[in-house]
Amino acid sequence: MHKYRTHTCSELTKKEAGKTVKLSGWIHRKRDHGNLLFFDLRDHYGLTQCVTENSSNFFKEIEKVKPESVVCVSGKVVKRSTDTINKDLFTGEIEIIVSSFEVLSAAKDLPMPVFGEQDYPEETRLKYRFIDLRRQEMHDNIILRSKVISFIRNKMISGGFLEFQTPILTASSPEGARDFLVPSRLHHGKFYALPQAPQQFKQMVMISGFDKYFQIAPCFRDEDGRADRSPGEHYQLDIEMSFVEQEDIFKTLEPILFEVFTEFGKGKIISKIPFTRIKYKDSMLKYGTDKPDLRNPIKIFDVTEIMNREDVKLDIFKKSIAKGAIVRAIPAPNTSSKPRSFFDAYNNWAKEEGAKGLGYIVLERTKEKLLGKGPIAKLFSEKAINELIKVCNLKENDSVFFSCDTKSNVEKISGLARQKLGQELNLIDSQKFEFCWIIDFPMYQYDEKEKKIDFSHNPFSMPQINPSDFEKSDPLSILAYQYDLVCNGSEISSGAIRNHLPDLMYKVFSKVGYSKEDVNKKFEGMIKALSYGAPPHGGMAPGIDRIVMLLANKDNIREITLFPMNQNAEDLLMGAPSKPTETQLKELSIKVLDKKK
Repeated sequence: MHKYRTHTCSELTKKEAGKTVKLSGWIHRKRDHGNLLFFDLRDHYGLTQCVTENSSNFFKEIEKVKPESVVCVSGKVVKRSTDTINKDLFTGEIEIIVSSFEVLSAAKDLPMPVFGEQDYPEETRLKYRFIDLRRQEMHDNIILRSKVISFIRNKMISGGFLEFQTPILTASSPEGARDFLVPSRLHHGKFYALPQAPQQFKQMVMISGFDKYFQIAPCFRDEDGRADRSPGEHYQLDIEMSFVEQEDIFKTLEPILFEVFTEFGKGKIISKIPFTRIKYKDSMLKYGTDKPDLRNPIKIFDVTEIMNREDVKLDIFKKSIAKGAIVRAIPAPNTSSKPRSFFDAYNNWAKEEGAKGLGYIVLERTKEKLLGKGPIAKLFSEKAINELIKVCNLKENDSVFFSCDTKSNVEKISGLARQKLGQELNLIDSQKFEFCWIIDFPMYQYDEKEKKIDFSHNPFSMPQINPSDFEKSDPLSILAYQYDLVCNGSEISSGAIRNHLPDLMYKVFSKVGYSKEDVNKKFEGMIKALSYGAPPHGGMAPGIDRIVMLLANKDNIREITLFPMNQNAEDLLMGAPSKPTETQLKELSIKVLDKKK
């Protein structure tokens, strides 16, 4: 017989009744019935109930052993009586009558329990992550992550993609976040950068003559943590293809993700292929965001012209419109019966979010007419109300909120209000995965803080303009072949058709203040590669973490990550970041200065 086990804790059924077996695992929980002592033995695969009588030589030992101790058990498999069968367990029809018991590793008192799945402070969970991962929910999340990655890898290989590994120690590149820098011992005063993404390398793979590349790539960004974003590292499915257009990328990725979500989505409804395409400007108008949750049926409407009608006397809006403001309407279905406090709460909430507030009109039927009611409704003529109903597709018993402000402020608050209404009115179907592509992103944006033109997305993207017309065009009017894939309001991928023309690359960067010399210095390898014959190419990089989050129905990335850092970018288990020794600093010619207060 094997030293530790003949079976796992999930294998045994009534077919094995009468056999003597050996199991090893963790003491999950114990139940002392006086003359009988029951305990559940747990391993990676499942649970098996074991039982011993108080007359056995090791009854007291089992009684004293603490939960989560690792033990080895031998005994006979017996059928449970009908009234004691546990239908929730695969092994629920049997139990083990213990004939031998050995403690392989005794556990101390636990800082948090494994049995019971209680919520404990995140600090405790991360500090004792090896215990936290024993909890069934966490264990299942990590297994799901592994299976998803394996499934994706197999799909990519079967689709003709080759898996390559790109460098971890590389040069700094503007990817939108701060770099993690690694000092060089051999090159005094110089630093490597950990890749924010393998962007330039994967493009050079295409320039090197390969056709289809992928990598489950680690990416490193020194940025603040959020629930859906790690402050240190994350993993993405990095893809690049040669001789492709935008639609080729979509057609490649859509079936892969459809199959992933079908395989691991627990029966939820998934968007049909092809996924919906939404232009960036339309997404910002209809949903107030470029990450719309299409499970929410509410759409936002521009009603600036209606508010400017002569038969609308809402002067505070008209004065703002004259100064360049716009007005957006956010319908609230079936809310006309809500009390005044409901609408006042939304107005106060909007102010807390930095907006000027939310006006509203309630629709009610009187005889044969739909009439507007509420504090501002009297300022609208009947014709204006009817126009509002028509434009916003309002129905009887609906209400509608209004936001008036600058374009960016209106988009922000109307998007948040749409999301809040969808949640509070239970309009969002949790049994769906709704995908969409956001396309036609602007190439540039105006940075209000820096007071200058900057890239809005990836600087290596191909602009949607004839290269000969580029220099004379208004940069804010130029669109790019850039696209995001969104699912249930979460961005799970960004991508683009790349700019493979070095002369155009110089022009693109000149719009944000880069000289030709700046580009040559900053992107020496990329410019050099493009100058020796580069194929048209493009790709994208779905986030593995966010895909698994969606499949596991989790809102926090740390719930699906093996050993994550906390929001302050600290590894509480291993104690990172840590102070280097003086010897280490000396080797690197680095001196740590006291941080100025």
